[in-house]
Amino acid sequence: MGVLEQFREKMDSGIPCIGPSITLKDPFIAEALGPESDFLWIDTEHSPMSIESVTGHLLAARACNKPALVRVPGSAIESIKPVLDSGVDGIIVPQVTGVDEVRRVVADCRYPPVGKRGFGVRRGMDYGRTSLKDYLEASVTELFVAVMVEHANAVSEIDEILEVPGLDSVVIGTMDLSSSLGHLGDRSHPSIVSAIQKVIDAARKKNIYVGMGLAWEPELALHWLEKGVQWVQFGCDYEYLVQGAAKLFNSVR
Repeated sequence: MGVLEQFREKMDSGIPCIGPSITLKDPFIAEALGPESDFLWIDTEHSPMSIESVTGHLLAARACNKPALVRVPGSAIESIKPVLDSGVDGIIVPQVTGVDEVRRVVADCRYPPVGKRGFGVRRGMDYGRTSLKDYLEASVTELFVAVMVEHANAVSEIDEILEVPGLDSVVIGTMDLSSSLGHLGDRSHPSIVSAIQKVIDAARKKNIYVGMGLAWEPELALHWLEKGVQWVQFGCDYEYLVQGAAKLFNSVR
């Protein structure tokens, strides 16, 4: 069973999936965190990470048999195409503003007839060892395409977004959503809570996976998992270092 099939099967079975955000370049980070994780979220939106660094993390994720999902900087094809051709398991596109942008994103990620992705893959075909026919058949399910709902207009158009063919998941970015709705940082504000639940309910109704991006916030993660979120990016590498060191050192002090 492939790593994405395992990931989907867990969510379909009601098992919450949790993974770290990887922001540091060294692939040892992915190798160290992989065995504890259901997936690895490799962040290139807020981290100075090159495609070479991303590829190192992909190799480490493969060694751990865990799906590697890369959050790209934005929806421009220049951000998406190199990551796709690196052989990534999934792509996460942040800050989508509405259904038209989601249609463009999915089209750039899917081969015809669903989309218009250009063909230039190497690693994804095991450097030519996989036949074109087998690769194209597998590409339908072996790429996880997700967009982040963190803009007020994306919430307004959520029903249309969920109808876009080839979209696997929406991911709620709680902090930027609170900003877009005029309450930066106040994620307990009724309008923020209502918007988040609206997205969750709509996605679950359409059988589209729903994820969430969070910091080191176990109570908030538990809350939204109980409300229907299926997969959560929960904290990041440097956060684990800081929090772990602080806890250990303070326990001795």
